[in-house]
Amino acid sequence: MKKLLAIISSSVAFASLCCLSSVVVVALGLGSVSFAASLADTFYWDYKWYFRGFGMLSLAFGLVWYFRSEGICTLDAAKRERKKILNTILLALFGGVFGYLIFLYVIVHYIWVWQGIWK
Repeated sequence: MKKLLAIISSSVAFASLCCLSSVVVVALGLGSVSFAASLADTFYWDYKWYFRGFGMLSLAFGLVWYFRSEGICTLDAAKRERKKILNTILLALFGGVFGYLIFLYVIVHYIWVWQGIWK
């Protein structure tokens, strides 16, 4: 279960890099608040689907790695464990979407307000 939680968390982090990167820029002192705000606007409005797609790809690759590490390496093993595979994929997909919504639209939003990127 810890492996699955790590896979979901990393895919959520990759998907929210469109807005999280500006927070990191300000937190590390690599740019001003106005630069971070313009970077976030550009990433979010123009490239958000690329970041979301990258998050979904990382989730898919992570799930393949997870199932391989669980010993499901052949089609026969996948047929035997199809309910476990389907339930795990659905859990990871819904957990990833819910985690993305909470992380990006609640946590990152309040970090932006705290750092002064948004008012």
